[in-house]
Amino acid sequence: MTSTSSLQDGVLLVRLTGDLIGSPDTEQLVASINQHLGESVTNCAVDLSEIRYINSTGIGVLVSLLTKFRSRGGEMVLINPADHPKKMLALTKLNNIFIVAANETAAREQLMPAVQ
Repeated sequence: MTSTSSLQDGVLLVRLTGDLIGSPDTEQLVASINQHLGESVTNCAVDLSEIRYINSTGIGVLVSLLTKFRSRGGEMVLINPADHPKKMLALTKLNNIFIVAANETAAREQLMPAVQ
């Protein structure tokens, strides 16, 4: 898995590609997001459109990140999950917990009231 992140208007945008499974890449992702949380970032959008496969460890990472943002009074939105992640979210019923947006613009609209 590879990840890139950018910060714009108080929203951290994280783009993921590949497989979201327990790996050193996943640990680097969590460390990077923790660093941003230390910089008072409380809102995040995670683009899952290029994630081919997600396992239980990957689901656990998403839940952990969501908890971190919400515990700081913020929110995390998932952007356009690809087929397998979408199925896993539905299977685990986490699609009722996560906010899912169709694209980056919709994700920012979900998060902007929390930023203001």
